[in-house]
Amino acid sequence: MPQDYHPRQLAYYFTLSQVGFEMAAPIGLGYLIDHWLGWLPWTTIAGAVVGLVGGLVHLVVLSNKPPKEGPTEDQEP
Repeated sequence: MPQDYHPRQLAYYFTLSQVGFEMAAPIGLGYLIDHWLGWLPWTTIAGAVVGLVGGLVHLVVLSNKPPKEGPTEDQEP
């Protein structure tokens, strides 16, 4: 049975998945560049560092953002 989610709750889950993608995508891109240019493993390592730093910066920005006003997930819109 599907569960109804509040739009703000869905936006929060989307943002968290975006942070995960930001951490994983540079590793995959670095591997593809390594494979194409034959530089193994240097751009994969650089992609891992860029992904980790970028994801952590995004998480810090999200954690410092003040909550928006409006109904919470317990209240009806």
